[in-house]
Amino acid sequence: MKGWIVVAGLGPGAEALVTPEVSAILAAATDVIGYIPYVARVPDREGLVKHASDNRVELDRARHALELAASGRRVVVVSSGDPGVFAMASAVFEAMEAGPADWRELDLRVLPGITAMLAAAAAVGAPLGHDFCAINLSDNLKPLDLVLKRLRLAIEGDFAMGFYNPRSRSRPGQFDRVLEVLREGCEPERLVVLARAVSTPEQSVTVLPLADLRAEMVDMRTMVILGSSLTRRVGRFVYTPRSA
Repeated sequence: MKGWIVVAGLGPGAEALVTPEVSAILAAATDVIGYIPYVARVPDREGLVKHASDNRVELDRARHALELAASGRRVVVVSSGDPGVFAMASAVFEAMEAGPADWRELDLRVLPGITAMLAAAAAVGAPLGHDFCAINLSDNLKPLDLVLKRLRLAIEGDFAMGFYNPRSRSRPGQFDRVLEVLREGCEPERLVVLARAVSTPEQSVTVLPLADLRAEMVDMRTMVILGSSLTRRVGRFVYTPRSA
């Protein structure tokens, strides 16, 4: 049996936002590998083996997937959102680069998904309607000083920004540092979108000025979008003009 490996995005939460392409590949898989809550989103069925693991073992998970595919299994590595945005696609290629040469000849594909950033933006209008960037605020894989440097440069460039992983229980004070940098470089009335559990039944979306933002308002399920200096409201919507 010829094996293959697909790295797939499950979208931000709603089953309607899983692409038909991803649904079809899951139906053909023998094995699904991923972080525990993401694997739980894949329905059980006969012939499917599910391999769930903790969120801090991405490279071990990637190596396991490559080993299974090399042995002839049909493997889907699942991520939430898009697998290429702060997720498993990069980890799989990192493991491939460090592994046996024959792993590079495997039948491997990456299937896109809808990111939390795009789902959150759509929930309020078009805050990412002009130039924007995405920044992962976690310092698990890079130092906080580098996070803050990139943040300052993005402010200087007047980008709208999407912030992933803003505040966890293990680093509750880190977002306060981020807020200090934002307040140093942005006007108090700069619009901020807080989209928690976007696309799920628990979704909540709040729009507020930067001056009113407090660290305790966000957690790891919150997507934070900071507008550019031109981002504005129109009725109940938020958008960034296409010309700037």
